[in-house]
Amino acid sequence: MSYIKYMAVFLIGLTVTATTATARIAVGEEAPMTDVKMMGVDGNEVSIADVAGEHGTLVIFSCNHCPWVKAWEDRISAIGNAYQKKGFGVIVINANDPGRVPEDDITAMKVRAKGKGFEFPYVVDATSNVARAFGATKTPEVFLFNAEGKLTFHGAIDDDAKNPDEVEAHYLRNALDALLAGESVLLSETKAIGCSIKFRPGS
Repeated sequence: MSYIKYMAVFLIGLTVTATTATARIAVGEEAPMTDVKMMGVDGNEVSIADVAGEHGTLVIFSCNHCPWVKAWEDRISAIGNAYQKKGFGVIVINANDPGRVPEDDITAMKVRAKGKGFEFPYVVDATSNVARAFGATKTPEVFLFNAEGKLTFHGAIDDDAKNPDEVEAHYLRNALDALLAGESVLLSETKAIGCSIKFRPGS
């Protein structure tokens, strides 16, 4: 590859990087941008702070189109609904640009939320800046905060997206149950597996 072509590729890479996530928040840190209002599928604006629960807050970056999301989505719905009733705040955030992926627009989100029985907010990160601030890069990607607002678990829902009956490690449920029992989360981080977030143009 010639020097000119190399530099062109390098500069394109910098441009792409500028529209993606910043450094991810670390375990023990607080959630960023918790006061940002985001439009939900129910027509109401809600922030992460608005949904904070007695025992903690579960934030999941998700979308409609991703095969990994579709594989885990019934479990996301079941876990979110169940643990919201147990005193956790739950919010699922779609940071994807519908201009790039039309299936991720809010109209499709409304259909998906109703079809999957979401009882928690499913909202639009209209600038993708909330996802950037978290350092989220995948859908789905889980961030679980304790009652003090500190990140206690980050990563995947469990260890088998495609075969729910063969799951051996229930990462998210285990972390939620630990917080509910007032215990330490033994496994605080796993690799988030999924599709890349399709960030909206921005700074």
